[in-house]
Amino acid sequence: MNRRASIAALLCAAVLSACDAFDKNAVQEIAGPVPAGARIKFFNFGVNAPGVNFYANDRKMTAISSGSGQESNIGVAYGGVGAGGFYTAIAPGQYTLAGKIAAATDKDLAISNLPATLEEGKSYSFYQSGFYNTTTKTVDAFIVEDAFVPQIDFSVAYVRFVHAISNASPMTLYAKNTSTTDSVIVGGAVAYKSAGAFTVVPPGFYDLGTRYAGVSTNAISRTGVSFLAGRVYTIGARGDITVTSTTATNRPFLDNTANR
Repeated sequence: MNRRASIAALLCAAVLSACDAFDKNAVQEIAGPVPAGARIKFFNFGVNAPGVNFYANDRKMTAISSGSGQESNIGVAYGGVGAGGFYTAIAPGQYTLAGKIAAATDKDLAISNLPATLEEGKSYSFYQSGFYNTTTKTVDAFIVEDAFVPQIDFSVAYVRFVHAISNASPMTLYAKNTSTTDSVIVGGAVAYKSAGAFTVVPPGFYDLGTRYAGVSTNAISRTGVSFLAGRVYTIGARGDITVTSTTATNRPFLDNTANR
């Protein structure tokens, strides 16, 4: 019995020693600073563009799984945003950002290519924009920095406007509160492939409209958009400005995506 007790005691001491060593190692592993990195969203706003997977150099940044667990050949369709609208983390550095066809036909053919430098701690949005050229199988692309205010005021919302319609002149976004009827000018005029600054907007429901300089009527309208306090939003214009149908896929449209 004494011999068994001694063996058991030795085993317990060994286990406790190993656990102590594991705890010390665990503390050492998490003590170092964690790099902030960069973050990026991907939008497919290229009219008539096929569904794509987005890449940074050879690294696939977005993909969609099918019911079988395999990657879907649909990709991010027109009007969509990759990764469910969330940012994707990426190491800072220089990249070629690309949208590559997800379908079996022309699989992985890059229809957009854009060199970009992503900086530590910054957030970005990459847009396929304009019109897809079926002959050259290319589409425009641009990137904007998502320059959030340094300190968020959680009693208000923040909204900005991004212009991704190649056949539309510079536009200004207006937001009219449906309860108070007060209107907010969301930044100034924004040209194609550009973004306005984030603007403070009281929380509530709004009817949105974009207007050309010197024009009092809306070029694009959208009603009943909710802005919540403490949140940050991007209103992105996409489509063909010449389309007058209210149901066509390629009609001019104001997309609302939450940044935070």
